Amino acid sequence: MTRRRARRRHPPTPGAPAVTVSVVIPVKDDAVALRRCLRALQLQTRQPDEVIVVDNASTDASAAVAHDAGAVVTFCGAPGIPAAAAHGYDRAGGDLVLRLDADCVPAASWAAEVVAAFERRRDVSAFTGGARFIDGPRALRRPLAAAYLTAYAVAAAPALGHLPLFGSNLAFRRSAWTDVRHRAHRHDPELHDDLDLSFHLGERHRIRFARHTAMGMSMRPFTDARGFVRRVARGARTVTAHWPQDFPPLRWTRLLLRRVLARLAVPTPARVRS
Repeated sequence: MTRRRARRRHPPTPGAPAVTVSVVIPVKDDAVALRRCLRALQLQTRQPDEVIVVDNASTDASAAVAHDAGAVVTFCGAPGIPAAAAHGYDRAGGDLVLRLDADCVPAASWAAEVVAAFERRRDVSAFTGGARFIDGPRALRRPLAAAYLTAYAVAAAPALGHLPLFGSNLAFRRSAWTDVRHRAHRHDPELHDDLDLSFHLGERHRIRFARHTAMGMSMRPFTDARGFVRRVARGARTVTAHWPQDFPPLRWTRLLLRRVLARLAVPTPARVRS
């Protein structure tokens, strides 16, 4: 029996300067949920250094709610979550960029757990976490959330060749975003923004799951049939938008080659062109 090589986990460096944290929230016409989300962020045991709310041309009081909560409000007139999210990432000044949606409610320990995950794994550039539903029929919250997130991972992982990022609970090093920001498909409003980011970050950086980053989210995906179908269509569109260079056999081969060369400590090319 062959033994799997234990992964090296780096302990925090004593005396190292504290990392700074930016939280990015894209929003469009979701003032009531945003107020609850921002209140939860104010109760974090590890306060973010900045909270950036990206107003994606809201017609309600979303911007005013963000201002009142002390968030940095920036306007993005380009339609769609991909544009709004990227706009926020570009303006984030923290060493770590944490992302959630306006209808999310993070646990009080969320930011602290994310920071701790990065401190433990300096070889990891992005973490993604799970979530639980906080509304809808109580008996269905846990099983539906598990089914939803499992289905997303099962559907996305074969296309990516690795774990996908989940937009309601993700974080990455700002240096990793700087590395891929010009590749992100931010101008197509019908793309799945966190899946697109998964393609780009996963190409050059390590993505891992953070177990203790507790997050609450709305059951909207199951209460709006049209919206759910639209999410599925956006996922499929995002996958095919990366073809032919990321057609699964080509991408898997390229990623495998990178991993082998990394183990051998051989410098890898920027991209193996198909």
